[in-house]
Amino acid sequence: MRMSEVMTEGVQTVQPTTAAADAWELMRRKRIHHLVVMEGAQIVGVLSDRDVGSRIGANLRAGRTVADFMTRHVVIRSPSDTVRSTANAMRGRTMGCMPIVDRGRLVGIVTVSDLLELLGRGVARPVKAARAPLHWRVPHRKRRGVAASW
Repeated sequence: MRMSEVMTEGVQTVQPTTAAADAWELMRRKRIHHLVVMEGAQIVGVLSDRDVGSRIGANLRAGRTVADFMTRHVVIRSPSDTVRSTANAMRGRTMGCMPIVDRGRLVGIVTVSDLLELLGRGVARPVKAARAPLHWRVPHRKRRGVAASW
């Protein structure tokens, strides 16, 4: 299965100069946990709700911008990458999301929630044709020399 089948399209983006409180409010309103930080057409970071202090981080966000909280080292994937390779990369780096980029353009995002949803519904795999059951007919044989008393 490829990332193009799993990713969420219509990614919410913000600029690094956006107020952190505004970014938090956007995540709260849209009920999302990650924003991709872009400067023009270039991805410069990722911001999660945990980065900005979640619900109790109002004092932390006051007067600060997204650039103060974002993760600058962003690992990107292609829509043609496999789910397995992406999941292993996310697990190995303890990342909550990965932007999906096709020819330099942001086309989607995959999160841990997307992968858990895939796992929960199960992957539709082609079912192999059932083999016909084997029936062996063994002739009845008398046992000689065996005496049993019950």
